[in-house]
Amino acid sequence: MAENKQIVYVLTNAAMPGIVKIGKTTQLEIADRLKQLYSTGVPVPFECAYACNVKDASEVEKSLHFAFGNTRINPNREFFKIEPERVISVLRLLRVDDITDSVELAIDKEVPTIDHTAGEKLKAERRPVMNYETLGIPVGSILKHTDGIHEAKVVSGRKVEFQGEEMSLTNATRICLGLDEKYAIQPAPFWSFNDRTIDEIYEEHYSGGEA
Repeated sequence: MAENKQIVYVLTNAAMPGIVKIGKTTQLEIADRLKQLYSTGVPVPFECAYACNVKDASEVEKSLHFAFGNTRINPNREFFKIEPERVISVLRLLRVDDITDSVELAIDKEVPTIDHTAGEKLKAERRPVMNYETLGIPVGSILKHTDGIHEAKVVSGRKVEFQGEEMSLTNATRICLGLDEKYAIQPAPFWSFNDRTIDEIYEEHYSGGEA
């Protein structure tokens, strides 16, 4: 009989930007759990930002819910208004077994391709691609990482210079956080310009606030 490993997952959904779901399941129950999550009440499928095997999923989940309790939207639901990377960084400290790829494959099997396409379309249509000059951040500006150590210099509307190389801010963020180059991440919450996060500047600009 196969070992029923315990799993803690961090999910995102294109219909709920800025919100993550932190939950638990087991290896034998994961397919049923994914079906439950993608019900008629959710317009597009969840995506797995991170998943890992842990010794005691209930204890880890409880600890994460407590640690990020101030960002919890509803005490009766497992949804938090937080960047997934903050949760993932805590899980990585536990030296857990990363199984994100296998959970993504399970989602692909359970969710029709047309539904995945709808999710990707929703993400693409939600907001324009970030451009520093459009946001009022001129070439030559210095962006500061939230770790208080790293900095990046804006060299064009879409690129920065980081550690002597020209790259996207996404790649620079991956390097700072020690993430794989294929890892999907939103860099804006991790960098600031003139003491405001790029995320705040972006949201204000496209919500019709002051530039």
